[in-house]
Amino acid sequence: MRLLFAGTPEPAVPALRALIDSEHEVVAVLTRADARAGRGRRLVPSPVRLAAQEAGIPVITDVPRGEEFAERLRGLEIDAAPVVAYGHLLRPEVLAVPPQGWVNLHFSVLPAWRGAAPVQHAILAGDEVTGATTFLLDEGMDTGPVLGTATETIRPRDTSGDLLGRLAASGAQLLVATLDALAAGELAPQAQPADGASLAPKITRDDALVRWTDPALAVDRRVRAVTPAPGAWTTLPGEDGADDGAPRARLGLGPVVPRPEVTDLAPGELRATKSEVLVGTATCAVALGDVQPVGKRPMAAADWARGAGRAVVDAVVLGGAR
Repeated sequence: MRLLFAGTPEPAVPALRALIDSEHEVVAVLTRADARAGRGRRLVPSPVRLAAQEAGIPVITDVPRGEEFAERLRGLEIDAAPVVAYGHLLRPEVLAVPPQGWVNLHFSVLPAWRGAAPVQHAILAGDEVTGATTFLLDEGMDTGPVLGTATETIRPRDTSGDLLGRLAASGAQLLVATLDALAAGELAPQAQPADGASLAPKITRDDALVRWTDPALAVDRRVRAVTPAPGAWTTLPGEDGADDGAPRARLGLGPVVPRPEVTDLAPGELRATKSEVLVGTATCAVALGDVQPVGKRPMAAADWARGAGRAVVDAVVLGGAR
């Protein structure tokens, strides 16, 4: 089949490369326009654009709306349009262009976790199994009929980055198999079940704030769910060490490890030893992994505590403790 591939971030690249290596022909790639990033706010092309250019495939960055855009797509004479994390809603006149439809690869087993952040929400919820789904796009939010599914176990120490990396690889193969079956006329789309739907809205920076009054298990899940992006964080008291409304500095957090045997720390209370830094939660303490003070690179929590002085760290109560 002749394909238009639509995608933007790094997790979409394995699917594009798998389709390039398949029996299908990727005639063009649709991706988001270059975005400003970094301290210099320079325009940076999307990972999908870079992969397409490397393969010599024409790239389209126009916003996909209007009859003029639909006519442009019709001129490509595509049979189907596979989609992976593209980032724009598609209007009816655009959805109607490819005869075999827009085939979306979504990183959950639908109807669970419809929305922008299915991997993060699966970890937040403590799910043990997730997966990927291919389905036909319609005008709803991930509501179209299902073409294929694959499952993936969520490992106890998975971050969203770990899990998304595996799903991007297995999902790429699912997408190729789905398009193969569509081309052969061997697939009948199945309506999604009416029960079991859940929503996975975009994770914000505020969602990544650790709440030390939560149980240790919930703290662990939250930190892993927002790693590597947007990144978990907490706050340190103002310079006087008091939690009295003084300005508080952010402290970035890497994955933590629950310590069930340590139950004598109040929520947000720190204790530093030579080898680790513990923080109290509503249940037991957790051991901090890497931390990142403002303006510095990530470092082991024990190194940070040595730099700040263990006696000072032991007097700190982190933000989110109330």
